[in-house]
Amino acid sequence: MNSQIGLIGVGVMGENLVLNMEKKGFSVSVFDISKEKVEKFVTGRGKGKNIQGCYSIQELIDSLELPRKIMLMVPAGKPVDEIIETLIPFLENGGIIIDGGNSHFSDTTRRTKMLESKNLLYVGTGVSGGEEGALLGPSIMPGGSKAAWESVKPIFQAIAAKVDDGVPCCDWIGEEGAGHFVKMVHNGIEYSDMQLICEVYDVMRNLLGMTSAEMYDVFKEWSEGELKSYLIEITRDILAVKDEDGLPLLDKILDKAGQKGTGKWTVITSLDVAVPLTLITESVFARVLSSMKEERVLASKILTGPKPYFSDDRKIFINELGRALYAAKIISYTQGYQLMRAAAKEFGWNLNYGGIALMWRGGCIIRSVFLGKIKEAFDQNPDLVNLLLDPFFREKISSSQQSLRNVLAEAIKNGIPTPALSSALAYYDGYRSENLPANLLQAQRDFFGAHQYERVDKPRGEYFHTNWTGRGGETTSTVYSA
Repeated sequence: MNSQIGLIGVGVMGENLVLNMEKKGFSVSVFDISKEKVEKFVTGRGKGKNIQGCYSIQELIDSLELPRKIMLMVPAGKPVDEIIETLIPFLENGGIIIDGGNSHFSDTTRRTKMLESKNLLYVGTGVSGGEEGALLGPSIMPGGSKAAWESVKPIFQAIAAKVDDGVPCCDWIGEEGAGHFVKMVHNGIEYSDMQLICEVYDVMRNLLGMTSAEMYDVFKEWSEGELKSYLIEITRDILAVKDEDGLPLLDKILDKAGQKGTGKWTVITSLDVAVPLTLITESVFARVLSSMKEERVLASKILTGPKPYFSDDRKIFINELGRALYAAKIISYTQGYQLMRAAAKEFGWNLNYGGIALMWRGGCIIRSVFLGKIKEAFDQNPDLVNLLLDPFFREKISSSQQSLRNVLAEAIKNGIPTPALSSALAYYDGYRSENLPANLLQAQRDFFGAHQYERVDKPRGEYFHTNWTGRGGETTSTVYSA
């Protein structure tokens, strides 16, 4: 009996996805360029299960039922293209290739068009949840060739995480690279969620002088309330872990963060489509700054700043920290959804924003109770232009913004860096401002470059130029609008 799906790339995620599929009743064939990996898997974790090891592409192809479905779990970029080129000669019309890695959405769009021109189908799908999610139920975000969806839907929705009354955290996202785009935005929000939590932790540690045990108690309380989320829960658990000497393990981890690139892609894309993704951008740059460890150590011996000192009621301030974190989290998701709206318009995608929130409610890294409110917001108003304008989020940001201001004031006075929290408030204050100082900026641009400006007392779209020095001419430059 032939397998229902094949998978190439028997790494951590690949292995666990295969075990998840098999547990849900699907037969799976596996292949890897390393024959040793295949052998180890089928004689180890996959032993006695409905999993077939294959040691060549031809063997993999021959083991699959029609239409053949092959999922790739390999590093993004050139490896994906190489495997696709290898598979094409073996596949019949209607064959389906699925990329489950973190590919750039533009690559997925290119591959979808190329394979469809050869009468093959392509699915680029985001898979979030890490090793545990892959095994127990990830969030899955597929896009690409819509004709492939009915073939892969039963498998994907069976292995995905479930919420509410068994609703799977997986549905069709949209055309071409839409699935990988949504996964990219997910990862960008993940960057900001993590950075916000780290900044709150830093304030607790360096301003309030709290111990790991005390911080554990705070995060435990937060994990049971409106801040409940996967990242809050794992932060709580991390704070409880002791090293062999009985001291907190966290204190012994080097403060130099890594990244794989999806956060950077999110920021670059926001610039391309002119969306102010300020919070996520600062979160990416915070990781870059952390990587400059040796420079920071040197600078710490040369540059001075205030010595942290806190004399107010610590319990009250901790409550303010929680509200500040919640307020900033609202801004983070607001910016992520703004980016998706702009991309949908730019690329002609029809995205279901409430459905995306549902897909993120289980299995993925940013899963939280918070997402249910986002789904409700878009269910009530599918054309919502900004989350901050939804009644629920408008009330929440209104009631928590003062706490964000108070926390930032204390952090700034005491020299505690809070780039993500600060950018969250700056975005909110900028977005709510009827008038920004961009009138001066436009005057400056017109002064040195004759770029022109609009007037408040004239119709929009009508441009003017002033000969500011009396020495310029009447020739003007082109007008650029973001």
